[in-house]
Amino acid sequence: QVQLVESGGGLVQPGGSLRLSCAASGSIFSINGMGWYRQAPGKQRELVATITSAANTIYADSVKGRFTISRDNAKNTVYLQMNSLKPEDTAVYYCNVDGRTFVAGFVSWGQGTQVTVSS
Repeated sequence: QVQLVESGGGLVQPGGSLRLSCAASGSIFSINGMGWYRQAPGKQRELVATITSAANTIYADSVKGRFTISRDNAKNTVYLQMNSLKPEDTAVYYCNVDGRTFVAGFVSWGQGTQVTVSS
């Protein structure tokens, strides 16, 4: 079983910055993709950014140039640096990790962390 623990959410003013972290633990043999998704009230969950084991990244158009995804493979941790935050970035942010345990493949989701951008 693989667990994900997220941290770093909170309340920030427009134009401000936050850094989210998501650490994976458990019987992990290898991790492939790591990513961040978000869900605003009344809306579907959407992709924010992903990063592969080769450090290839994909960003939603709405966050390009403002958000940066990175990972620390030694710590099984993925980060999301969010700059120039806008009110429309307000949402619950979820991390997502896929890989293999010593037994089978896995896809895990974090519990979610609230990000609120408001003056």
